[in-house]
Amino acid sequence: MKRIRYTKFTGDLSSSFGLEDLMQALSDFLLDSGFQNPYANFQEFSGDQTLDDLREAIRQALESGELFDEESQEKFDSLDAQQVDELIDQIVQKLQEQNFINAEQPDPAQGEQGDGPETNARFEVTDKSMDFLGYKALRELLGPLGRSNIGRHDTRHEAAGVETNGSSKLYEFGDTLNLDITATLSSVFAREGIRTAVEGEEHTSLNIEYSDIHVHQSDYQSSCATVVLLDCSHSMILYGEDRFTPAKRVAMALSHLIRTQFPGDTLNLVLFHDTAEEIPIGQLPRVKVGPHYTNTREGLRLAQRILARQTKDMKQIVMITDGKPSALTLPDGRIYKNAFGLDPLVIAETLEEVSRCKRSNIMINTFMLASDFALMQFVQKVSAMCRGKAYFTSPERLGSYLLMDFMSRRMKTVH
Repeated sequence: MKRIRYTKFTGDLSSSFGLEDLMQALSDFLLDSGFQNPYANFQEFSGDQTLDDLREAIRQALESGELFDEESQEKFDSLDAQQVDELIDQIVQKLQEQNFINAEQPDPAQGEQGDGPETNARFEVTDKSMDFLGYKALRELLGPLGRSNIGRHDTRHEAAGVETNGSSKLYEFGDTLNLDITATLSSVFAREGIRTAVEGEEHTSLNIEYSDIHVHQSDYQSSCATVVLLDCSHSMILYGEDRFTPAKRVAMALSHLIRTQFPGDTLNLVLFHDTAEEIPIGQLPRVKVGPHYTNTREGLRLAQRILARQTKDMKQIVMITDGKPSALTLPDGRIYKNAFGLDPLVIAETLEEVSRCKRSNIMINTFMLASDFALMQFVQKVSAMCRGKAYFTSPERLGSYLLMDFMSRRMKTVH
């Protein structure tokens, strides 16, 4: 029987909980979308979270009472302010040592003089943290759905492969040589006659011809190129609700799912607001909401250019938005904006871009975080044009809909 030996608590509170639990408690802080200050100016990839901000977030996590057990919590409550600061410094040091964060190292000598370099010292989450947060987000999103059969993307077609489905076919050049012995010999006997097999003469050999060779059939599994088109216009954090942070979590979970379960797939991330730009998935935690307008057309144009470089069988755009198209990039580079209503010019140009996606066999699945009637009609029209799906959902249900749609590939609309 396996035995676990527990050691006596030595007073090192920084070791009384797992750093993974701390990272989970800090996830809202690390994925901050600007919701706490919705009227702040847009600073793309500013990385404006400092080490002091991190220390304050850790302090709040420690004071929440969710990290410590009862004995450790009592020990923490008895610490004075200086001891709490020392404990937080130890935790920050451990986060760096275990590669959860990369932080600038301030000069201790200057710090003692009070010049305040630590105030401006910054940090960034590492790929290890990104992977951990993506895994946790994936578990949280799929957990309420029960057990899921996560595999590669099945299609209705068949091909010669290793995992058979019971049928066989004549061998063609390029097929995997997963030989169906029974079907091959049956073809030989049918052509040569059964006598060759029963006489058993030593000088008699089986004359197997190219046309006799049969191979097992397997289900053809396709690869998919996905572009997540993420609305980061200012409305994603206005009106008393943070819609951008849940969308970031879903993008991270989708990235983790593709990397671990669909290694043949690709995932690219495009942000759209007044304009549009592609960013590495690893930069996602640092992104905050941008300017106020929604240039959906520019996002679709950039997504098409990315997918045009891919050679996958399936290509799709996953668009997450909460607002109507309200901006348009003109031929001379100027941006035409109209925040009031569904501007006919903006809508017409956006639908023309949707039509180009259809001609390129790109499916658009839209996840709408709003319920405006006119906007719903626009999204339904986009879905009908590209034979995609329209999901009218909330930030809480966004992940369940998006991930299950990605895995199941069912042609359905959820309202």
